[in-house]
Amino acid sequence: MAGLLLPGLAAAQTQMALGGLTADPDAPVEITAESLGVDQATGRATFEGEVLIGQGEMKISADKVEVIYNDATGEIARLEAQGGVTFVTATEAAEAQAAVYDISGGTLLLTGDVLLTQGRTALSSQRMEVDLAAGTAQLTGGVRSVIEPAQ
Repeated sequence: MAGLLLPGLAAAQTQMALGGLTADPDAPVEITAESLGVDQATGRATFEGEVLIGQGEMKISADKVEVIYNDATGEIARLEAQGGVTFVTATEAAEAQAAVYDISGGTLLLTGDVLLTQGRTALSSQRMEVDLAAGTAQLTGGVRSVIEPAQ
């Protein structure tokens, strides 16, 4: 009986629905930091020191964030964050060592000591890929979950 239940449990631990970890790609992106460096040749802006980014209800913080712009439109295409990365929404929070937020593609990749909390449930892994439009995630690499029973 236990052998029949374990495959389902493993799938539940690595594939999950993310109702609150969403983003509005049309919302303005606001960034604050201690410093900003701009490289016109590469089309990148680097924010460092207590970086805080807000887009709609999603908040991102990190030690360093590189902003990559779309050559054709001049709009922000991607954010690459490093060091103490945290994503927070009204119902969920995620932490990692590094992250790539592809705004135009609607994806989020977290790597290195990933921790996701949803209410009383916590999941950890080394890598988490999130499809923000679908509200799903795939966790890989040492996946561990703690699921608290409803009270």
